[in-house]
Amino acid sequence: MKRLLPILLLVMIASSCKSKKNYSSKKRQTHTVKVNTNTKPSEEAETIANYAKKFNGTRYKYGGTTKRGMDCSGLIYTSFTDNNISVPRTTSDLKNFGDWIDLKEVNVGDLVFFATRKNSRKVNHVGIVTNVRTGNVEFIHASTSRGVMISSLAEKYWYFAFVQARRVL
Repeated sequence: MKRLLPILLLVMIASSCKSKKNYSSKKRQTHTVKVNTNTKPSEEAETIANYAKKFNGTRYKYGGTTKRGMDCSGLIYTSFTDNNISVPRTTSDLKNFGDWIDLKEVNVGDLVFFATRKNSRKVNHVGIVTNVRTGNVEFIHASTSRGVMISSLAEKYWYFAFVQARRVL
């Protein structure tokens, strides 16, 4: 029993460290997101969202801001900077930048913020809205497990992790 106890303890510690969820590759539409689809995005917002899409498939790299590797706030920083708009570099600074907007009013180019740590509502992830249609908001972001990708707020994981939206433009 004495030899089994350290092994059991090690297994419990190792299994409890997994705090991030794997993102499903399937676009499960489990939640309807109520949004105003009558407002057209600005040309500048469309340009920023389209620029961000050029990084789709780029691997995740903490602190990265290039095609060689990108983190979530690096994607925002790079996309806005390419369009001569100065924004903070970190998610913790971005979460207070711009104007808070209700999810119903979100549009292309707006920022969406998430709390992805278990049992926490502290913002630690950000993305740029790329598409808004009835019942759905799509955004591009850099996930630690899959790199830069487009996800949907209609997906259960993102729907429940959502914290706030902000408008920079």
